[in-house]
Amino acid sequence: MTSTESLTLEVADPAAAERFYTAFGLGTRLGLRASEAPTTGFRGFALSLTVSQPSVVNALVGAALDAGATPLKPAAKSFWGYGGVVRAPDGTIWKVATSAKKDSGPAEVRIGEIVLLLGASDVAASRRFYVGQGLVVARSYGRKYVEFAAGQSPVKLALYGHRALAKDLGVPVDGTGSHRLVIGGGAAAFTDPDGFAWEAGASLAAPAPAS
Repeated sequence: MTSTESLTLEVADPAAAERFYTAFGLGTRLGLRASEAPTTGFRGFALSLTVSQPSVVNALVGAALDAGATPLKPAAKSFWGYGGVVRAPDGTIWKVATSAKKDSGPAEVRIGEIVLLLGASDVAASRRFYVGQGLVVARSYGRKYVEFAAGQSPVKLALYGHRALAKDLGVPVDGTGSHRLVIGGGAAAFTDPDGFAWEAGASLAAPAPAS
């Protein structure tokens, strides 16, 4: 059965990326691999960190900016809660969000959940593909958004319409070249309908649990 056992970002400078992600508070949760594969514009995915309250969003966004990230959407209230979006120096887009609209206590900077948001050209077709790979749908909003059950996986997988995801992140929809992302999990390697590559099993140690 397929599951997101690990995530590997392909970056131009792994040492610099490691420094950034340590400062961002992710530590060993991600694998990093050197790559010079051409890529421009929107890479078709984002990683979302779910946290407990707005002050934690502010702390993580602030840490990312201090470490060299570029702001895409300032942290602010929305219909769904509170969140902000940044682009890491390696080009990966990160969304930090909470369903809470105000703090309920002292801030404990802790990541509750990591969600991999894949932009799909056809959400329904990609849903069928992943169900065929053994994933179980946990939530679905028609052709707009699909979330799969994570089980014991350290990262939850979700599908979002490609154009809608770019709009949500505050970036132009166009992009070319490599996704610069490799997902580890499942019994065999495969590539999904939008070109996202999966490797058999976890090629690197699975992300450590949130502390």
